[in-house]
Amino acid sequence: MIYFYLVVVPFIIGLLALAVKSEDLRPWLLPLGCAIHASIVAACWRHLPEASAGGWFYIDSLSLLVLSLSSAIFLLCSVYCLEYLRLRHESSNRLFIACLSFVLGSVSLVCVTRHMGLLWVGMEAATLATAPLVHFNRNERSLEATWKYLMMGSLGIGLALLGTYFLSLSELPSKHYADPLVIDTLLAHAGELSIPWLKGAFIFLLVGYGTKMGLAPLHSWKPDTYGEAPGVAGAILAGVITSCPFLGILRVYQICNAAGLSAFAQSLLVLMGLLSMGTAAVFIIGQRDFKRMLAYSSVEHMGILALGVGLGPAGSFAAMLHMINNGMTKSLLFLSAGNIHRAFGGKTMDHVHGALQRVPISATLFLLGFIAITGSPPFGPFVSEFSILRAAVNGGRPGVAFWFVVLLAVIFIGMATTVLSVVYGVPNAESKKSVKGDYPFMLAAPIMFMAAVLFLGLWLPDWLTAVLRDAAGLLSGGIS
Repeated sequence: MIYFYLVVVPFIIGLLALAVKSEDLRPWLLPLGCAIHASIVAACWRHLPEASAGGWFYIDSLSLLVLSLSSAIFLLCSVYCLEYLRLRHESSNRLFIACLSFVLGSVSLVCVTRHMGLLWVGMEAATLATAPLVHFNRNERSLEATWKYLMMGSLGIGLALLGTYFLSLSELPSKHYADPLVIDTLLAHAGELSIPWLKGAFIFLLVGYGTKMGLAPLHSWKPDTYGEAPGVAGAILAGVITSCPFLGILRVYQICNAAGLSAFAQSLLVLMGLLSMGTAAVFIIGQRDFKRMLAYSSVEHMGILALGVGLGPAGSFAAMLHMINNGMTKSLLFLSAGNIHRAFGGKTMDHVHGALQRVPISATLFLLGFIAITGSPPFGPFVSEFSILRAAVNGGRPGVAFWFVVLLAVIFIGMATTVLSVVYGVPNAESKKSVKGDYPFMLAAPIMFMAAVLFLGLWLPDWLTAVLRDAAGLLSGGIS
């Protein structure tokens, strides 16, 4: 029943949000639903529930990490929304709250299902539920961004559907499996699968779900979507929506490893990873819009995740840790960037200077988030990125290690130019003058994210290390 509650409780909260008439009462439904969801996830850490529905639902270490990250981000963002939606009183919050709840329910389905078809359904539902969040500002630019998000998302989800179909066709004609798309069935019979169909499935699922992640070259939806979406929607997109398709790629990667195709899959992941980092490096240089800058940074870090897994077991451990670090740090950056955007009424260097004078706490958090996301100590991303670099060196991939360091350096310089211009200096006279400053509820969440990122940079607890090792073991051919 625990799987049922993880998926259904958020949908019930979403339906209640549609039914409640009070604009003041409705925002409180979101933290209520997120708190219930987080408590259920916490129970899973104490004891993983048994498989259900004939093996269609089960939580292993991989899905537990993605589910926990998603639940934590939603819980903190729900607190942020209390103040944010009060300040946005000119717009009804009914659809915004309902869609946030529907997204949480959809990503929970992605995490708890062991069926590749249901995983696809969860990703499609999350895509559709996220679109109204992007269009919350109700202007031409947000409409264009929403349209591009849906079009590119549809392309990606269509390619992923084709890959899922190829996966089902990898069953040999002489074999008849009861549930050909259940992950455990595929793992158990991996040696009997048709190699050409399985290779095709991996390519299409990598490109399809990679589009949802924002891997280059099908990343073009990210700059517009992240740039026009509210900060809290950007946090959900960068921390949650991108982690779920990554889980989908990891599932088919597990199957490829079990079928003896690890070298084939790893080479494609390394290629996509470096391509994404290189693309981000090109577009971050000279970027004047700090929210679009964060979008290209997300392209970079999705590449780092793919690269880490492509480097084998040691890199897989670091990649799973980096998924957590990136989710927390990106949430910190998007929420603090949203505060700066609101204070200045703009998001480019033409409008925003001297954020430390106008919103000092948000600007400080934004600056610290930049230091963290670029892999600087003592924050969590430094640990995971350094571990990926070490995996490349120890794995005899000096060329990969070289380009990894070079691209990180270029991106650091590009981001520093934009961030320092935003944070320091004197506010422009034409920017908004009547600004109250930092709001407590809109600071609580980014402060908590900052504390978590710093904590993971200073100490990796044993309970988290154990789950990360188990997840890396599953990716290396272990059975769930």
